[in-house]
Amino acid sequence: MKPFVFVFVIFIVGAAATGDGALAQNYPWCADYSSGGTNCGFVTFEQCLATVSGIGGFCDQNTQYVPGAPGDFNPWSGKRKR
Repeated sequence: MKPFVFVFVIFIVGAAATGDGALAQNYPWCADYSSGGTNCGFVTFEQCLATVSGIGGFCDQNTQYVPGAPGDFNPWSGKRKR
């Protein structure tokens, strides 16, 4: 049991040390579903509307959206993120 715990701890420490960290999604539109969920992962208002049509809900501007922030998706920028 002790070797398993040791290997597990080494694995967790190694994974934490090599990760770049997660960037929050930064999109301008949110879908508020009638079931109570929220998804702020839409680039355009039309994408949001297409998602909520048929399942119910409405679209709102993301109050946390910061244009040009890390994690921002801009299909017109010409820069590719790798």
